[in-house]
Amino acid sequence: MVSRERVTHPRGGPVAFYYGTDEIDRLAAFDRVVLQGEAYSEQDIASLVVRGVRPLCYLSLTEDTGPPAQWQRSESNPDWGGHFVHVGHPGWSEHVLGKAGEMRRRGFRGFFLDTLNIELTFPDDLPHLLTLVAAIRELTYPDYLLANRGFGLLPQLAELVDGVLFESFTSRWVDNGYAPWPPDVLDVHARYAEMLLGLDVEVFALDYADTPRLAQYAQERAARFGMPCFVSTRDLGTLPS
Repeated sequence: MVSRERVTHPRGGPVAFYYGTDEIDRLAAFDRVVLQGEAYSEQDIASLVVRGVRPLCYLSLTEDTGPPAQWQRSESNPDWGGHFVHVGHPGWSEHVLGKAGEMRRRGFRGFFLDTLNIELTFPDDLPHLLTLVAAIRELTYPDYLLANRGFGLLPQLAELVDGVLFESFTSRWVDNGYAPWPPDVLDVHARYAEMLLGLDVEVFALDYADTPRLAQYAQERAARFGMPCFVSTRDLGTLPS
């Protein structure tokens, strides 16, 4: 397993998640921004870097939205449509590392590692997933790595990444809009947050809301755990005004 030394980032501060296009000037207000790699040109990325922003490229590590491939499983994500993958398949590792290398050459300064929660669906793939994260760490060091949840990979995951995102910490999207989690789930999330804060990683929250009241509740609750909280809509297509 490849470990890493702590990388310091003097700006610190918030991270934004935006899967839309354009909005370079508004994105420049954040310290780090998570973007879809194909949505921005090299010139756009360079413009953010010049302004002191660290752009992070989205990477899915256990789901594939591309054309049929030998590493794909027959099952797919019912919400987003991507096929689950055999994480240990050499072709999948080559695919992910190839994309990471390409996006790094285009100017990205780090990666957002998504779809890490497979401990209940494909637990046998957890060791392969840690190996893949370690390979990304080795390929991209000292770029910033931000993991989305990945609780089933802790504490080993904390030795390989710089930050952990707690997505949907307080609120969630439901069939008819957005709502807080029920009290029992909030209690479980609080225990996970306390565990994360005991590790040597930066910790952030991402919540979903469509009203100022719900957004404020999510941000205030995350602040009690010392987590900067970004609030958006389900498609991550909005930025705060």
